[in-house]
Amino acid sequence: MMSIGVGLAGGGPVMSIGVGLAGGGPVMSIGVGLAGGGPVMSVRAGLAGGGPVTPIRAVLFDRDGTLVEDVPYNGDPELVRPMPGAREAVDLLRAAGLATGVVTNQSGVARSLLAPADVERVNARVDALLGPFDVWAVCPHGPGEGCPCRKPRPGLIHEAAARLGADPAAVVVVGDIGTDLEAARRAGAHGILVPTPVTRPEETAAAGHIAAGLPTAARAILAGPPWGRVLADVRPLPAAYATDGPPPRGPAPRRAR
Repeated sequence: MMSIGVGLAGGGPVMSIGVGLAGGGPVMSIGVGLAGGGPVMSVRAGLAGGGPVTPIRAVLFDRDGTLVEDVPYNGDPELVRPMPGAREAVDLLRAAGLATGVVTNQSGVARSLLAPADVERVNARVDALLGPFDVWAVCPHGPGEGCPCRKPRPGLIHEAAARLGADPAAVVVVGDIGTDLEAARRAGAHGILVPTPVTRPEETAAAGHIAAGLPTAARAILAGPPWGRVLADVRPLPAAYATDGPPPRGPAPRRAR
């Protein structure tokens, strides 16, 4: 089903296009016009019969391997190095009025490799370089403790969303491994995978949404709710390293976070 209307608003041309499928298929409406002499376009996508689209209100990032380089069990703020495009991505999101936060497993505390104060110092350094973030949620537990907060369980996502006053359906989680996206799925949030050399092929294959870098993920989020669409500049995992030399032959060794 498609409808097209053309008219004049304030002397300038206006066109609206509606595309939909009856019985629950995708719906998209596009309006193009002139405001003050310049072109204007708005895009709204949803599902017919599925209720209104929930606008994205917040983006939660994994810390190690996503926002900053993954230094195993790092307790030294001087070793914190932002990932490529991290500053650009968070700036884009904040400029659009979205809340930003960090959700991170820090099992080094449970393993007695880190003190809680070490984690706090590193987090403060990340915040100084890339913040200020609106919320931090940290799980200090080990894999065998059965806590509800350790990703892939959804506790960190629920906690961060609640502290922001956001429904999980209005949250996007950005991470580099499958546990980040699984935590998002269990929480009822959206997830975008940004692969790195430690991302496993099966995690890439299972991801519903993949971005070649953090700025691409940010732009896709700002374009609208990311479900059911292919992100701009999405590339298979080997191609994501095309500018850095040959693709990796396999995933790099990965420590338990």
